[in-house]
Amino acid sequence: MTDLLELRNVSVFYGARAALDSVTFSVPHGGQVAVVGPNGAGKSTLFKAMVGLAPLRSGEILIHGRPPGEYRDPIAYVPQREEVDWRFPVTVFDVVGMGRYRRGRWLKRLSAIDRAVVHRSLDLMGIADLAERPIGELSGGQQQRVFLARALAQEPHVLLLDEPFTGVDIATREATLELLGGLKARAVTALVSTHDLDLASGRFEQVVLLNRRLISAGRPAEVFTEQHLQAAFGGQMVVVNGRAIVVDQCCGGHGPVGGVDACHCDTCEPADAVGGPER
Repeated sequence: MTDLLELRNVSVFYGARAALDSVTFSVPHGGQVAVVGPNGAGKSTLFKAMVGLAPLRSGEILIHGRPPGEYRDPIAYVPQREEVDWRFPVTVFDVVGMGRYRRGRWLKRLSAIDRAVVHRSLDLMGIADLAERPIGELSGGQQQRVFLARALAQEPHVLLLDEPFTGVDIATREATLELLGGLKARAVTALVSTHDLDLASGRFEQVVLLNRRLISAGRPAEVFTEQHLQAAFGGQMVVVNGRAIVVDQCCGGHGPVGGVDACHCDTCEPADAVGGPER
């Protein structure tokens, strides 16, 4: 497969602090990539940089050798749930329909083709019966499915999912994995950030390991070595029975679940808003 996505020496700063430092890697067309690293490693910043929400200090991001802005909606981005204002008075259909609005079309009505794409996206995510429900009334798993349906409605070349498995039920987790499998068959490139190293190793063909800089990128067996994990997680890594296990201890420690447990305590900084710290 030829490379679809390339990052070349990408650096992003929040004030004087480097959130990403000279990150370089490429993703083949139709690749499925898990992006992993400790809290504050720059995973969310990476995705925001790719959609223009975090400006680059240096470097470039290319799709088929050209900047993303030269294409029409090449990248669909699903942020972490806590970054969304769920009180906004819109229905599920309205949210998914936003995936059909392209540059300069915000004041235009959805066409018949657009509406058909929205209905198909709702069906694919199993939420057609929720189309007229206010988004704020849904469960966390249902809200995640709505944003996945919106991403599908964009018909993207690249899909970015930021921590899609955090705080959702098993059914939504499996639906997300099934969606990724379907997108792979359609050669849609997907990057997924996760704290679950077992999931990253078992369900993804390529891993990008970050800690503000690139630690390693490649097949899971090549990336998840003790040396690489030590470089990424430092003192947060222990070796048990010959197996490296990572424990994020941002607030006194949480037990490892699938390798890493993300912290959701009230004392942590929120997930990285542009211009602010990243969790």
